[in-house]
Amino acid sequence: MAEALRFAVRLTPRGGRNAIDGWAEDASGKRHLKARVSLPPEDGKANTALIALLAKSLAIPKSSIRIAAGGTSRLKTIEIVGDRAALEAKLSEF
Repeated sequence: MAEALRFAVRLTPRGGRNAIDGWAEDASGKRHLKARVSLPPEDGKANTALIALLAKSLAIPKSSIRIAAGGTSRLKTIEIVGDRAALEAKLSEF
């Protein structure tokens, strides 16, 4: 059964390349996935590139990923609908 998985991503727009740089913790100890895209943040281009990057990296359709919070900030909450156990296993590889 499909279940939503939520996690935080810290996005760096204009990062020179599209890549996922692994997991990190902020000062309060909350985990987030670090990602960079080459596109600028104007007109949602960086967000669109982030969704495409996550979809390609996790081998899932772009339509199953959405930005649940933080659309205009660097720290975003991503929500993915799918097989939660499989998604968690793929995310742990980063």
